[in-house]
This record gives sequence, structure tokens and C-alpha cells, in this order.
Amino acid sequence: MSEAQTINDVASIARDLTAFQQNILVILAEEPMYGLAIKRSLEDYYGTEVNHGRLYPNLDDLVDLGLVEKSELDKRTNQYELTEKGHDAVVDRLNWMLSKFVTGDERADEVRDLVDSQL
Repeated sequence: MSEAQTINDVASIARDLTAFQQNILVILAEEPMYGLAIKRSLEDYYGTEVNHGRLYPNLDDLVDLGLVEKSELDKRTNQYELTEKGHDAVVDRLNWMLSKFVTGDERADEVRDLVDSQL
């Protein structure tokens, strides 16, 4: 399989993800985390409780899709890390969003300001 086909496959998979799953990938783009830390980050974003019964099946789906890697920290705690495919999925989503949002210089400046504020 060529590199272009691989990128298209990742983009196709990423475009079928739910918003919740995409948010998990974005959180893991920052750094590898254990499940409870992901849960807390999602709760901060949503402003409401995220049930374990929602989080862990979605994490397992992302692992099955090859977008997240799961490893054992200890007998009770798993760590989740974005794979290269997961990284590509986040970048693909950002690219698509920017292609729709940036329609002129003013909006491009808005995005530049947002990026600059994160550095």
C-alpha cells in the first residue's frame, strides 16, 4: 500500500468517528494519559460527568482502529497514547475544519492569533 493510500485510509476512518471519539484523540494529542485523566479532561470540556460506560468502549474502539495504543501501567491502570495514525487523524480533522473556516484574511488572522496564544 502506498503512503497516499495509507493517508486516505486514515482520513476515511477518522471521518467516520463520533465527535466524542475525535475529542478523545485531541486530548491524547497533548500527551499519553491514563483513563481517569482522559475522563477528567472530557468532563472539563463538556462541563458534565462522563460515564465509564461511555468512555472505555470508545477508547477500545479507537485502539481497535489503530488510532490509540493501550498499555498497562499497573494491574489496574491502563495508559492510552495516540499512534501515528491517530496523529494523522487529528491533523486531517484540523485541516478540514480550517478549510471551511478560513475564508479570508480576517479569519486567517483569527486562527494565527489562536495558534500564537498556545505557543
